[in-house]
Amino acid sequence: MQQVHKGRGATLNPPGRFERHAAALADDGWGTLAELLAEAGPRTEVRLDRAGSLIVYNQSPDIGFDASINPYRGCEHGCIYCYARPWHAFLGLSSGLDFETRIFAKEDAAALLRRELARPGYVARPIALGAATDPYQPVERRLRITRSILEVLLEARHPVGIVTKSAGVVRDLDLLEALAGQGLVRVQISVTTLDGELARQLEPRCPTPTVRLAALRRLADTGVPAGVNMAPVIPGLNDQEIEVIAKAAAAAGADLLFWTLVRLPHEVKELFQAWLETHRPDRAGRVLSLIRQARGGRLNDPEFGSRMRGEGPLAQLIADRFRLARQRHGLQRRRVPLRTDLFRPPAADGQLSLF
Repeated sequence: MQQVHKGRGATLNPPGRFERHAAALADDGWGTLAELLAEAGPRTEVRLDRAGSLIVYNQSPDIGFDASINPYRGCEHGCIYCYARPWHAFLGLSSGLDFETRIFAKEDAAALLRRELARPGYVARPIALGAATDPYQPVERRLRITRSILEVLLEARHPVGIVTKSAGVVRDLDLLEALAGQGLVRVQISVTTLDGELARQLEPRCPTPTVRLAALRRLADTGVPAGVNMAPVIPGLNDQEIEVIAKAAAAAGADLLFWTLVRLPHEVKELFQAWLETHRPDRAGRVLSLIRQARGGRLNDPEFGSRMRGEGPLAQLIADRFRLARQRHGLQRRRVPLRTDLFRPPAADGQLSLF
C-alpha cells in the first residue's frame, strides 16, 4: 500500500529481499487505515551499531577512492533515489521507510578510527567520509559522531574528502579550516535541483538548495576547497537544470563540478517508480523510458565503467553538456591531491605522547 508521509521520501516499505515472510497492512473494513497511518507517521529510531571496524575498503575501478567511512547506516534525509537503500536488507529491514527511520549510529567511531590508524604498517590514503549515507544527516546535530571522526583525522593529519547534502557541514568549520590549512580536506555539496518543491519531494529532510549553496559559499570564503555534485542526474526530471546548477555553483564559490547518472539497484527501482506515480504521474513513463535509453534498456546497470555515467546517445549528450558547462563557468580546475605525507599515527588509547 502506497502512503505519502510528511517529511519522508519512500511511499512503500517493502520487505527486505532476503526475508522469507512479508507482512501487509489491510483495512479492517472501517476505511480508516490511511487516516491512522497519516496521523501516526513513521518516527525516527536511532540504534547503536556495534561495528568491529570503521574504514571500509573497495577495489572499484570507477570511483575516486578506495577507503571510506560512513558514521551512520540508513539516512533520515530520505532521498528516494539513494543507491545505499538496499543495504538495509542485510539488517533484516526494508529499503523503503525503514531506511529513513531506522538509523544505526556508530557511536564508538572515533575510538575505532584511532585504533585503525595506529596499527603498525597503516598507510595513509584519502578517506571518503559519507560515501553511502550522509555524515551530516539530522541526527548528527545531537550525536556529533562525524565531528569526533574529524577530530581524530586532524590529530593524525590524515586526508579526508566529504560528500554531503547538508548545510550542517559548516558546524565543523573550525576543524575543516584547520584541515584545509594543511591540504587535508575537500568538501563536495550535492545539489540535485534548484526547484524547491522538487527538492522537498525528492530529498524531504535535506536543507533547501539555497541553504546548501550558502554553506558552499561559507566553505569557499574560509578557504576550504569545495565543489558541487549534481548527483544524481535523472533524465526527464532534473537534467534541464545542468547549466543553471553549474552557474549557481560557480557563483557560490565552487571550484569543481561532478555528476553521476541515477542508479536504481535492487528495491530502489520499485521505490522510485512508486514515487514517480505519486509525485510526477504525468511524466513517470517518460522518465523511466529515458533512464532505460541511458542504461542499455534497463533501469539499472551494475557494470563498472558504465554504471556511473550511462551509455548511448542520451548519456553522451548529458556528458557533453557538463563538459561545456564546466568550461563556461570555470568548474574544471585541476584538482590538487590531498596530502598524505603529513600523516602521524595517533595514540591508540587517545593519550598524547610525551615525545
